Amino acid sequence: MHKSKTNTSLNQLKFIDLFCGMGGFRIATEMVCQEFNIQPLCVFSSDIDPDVQKIYAANFGETPAGDITKIDTQDIPEHDILFAGFPCQPFSICGDMK
Repeated sequence: MHKSKTNTSLNQLKFIDLFCGMGGFRIATEMVCQEFNIQPLCVFSSDIDPDVQKIYAANFGETPAGDITKIDTQDIPEHDILFAGFPCQPFSICGDMK
């Protein structure tokens, strides 16, 4: 699955957003990239929760792939950085706080 490759364009950042949730890492990435005049490009996103996929699609115009364990590693695009979220339910008032 390791397809990370040095970016040939210093003004573009290709990233992967795994366990993306509603897009927190993506929003932060876009904000930082804007500050440094870098074009962020999400080349792949994934989240197993269908409800969260709908929210992500509404926020960013693309639906994340589902269960990452069902994705063929050959389908993972080249990227400069890989973000992976962690389960937020234990910390969220929307979750079970456990």
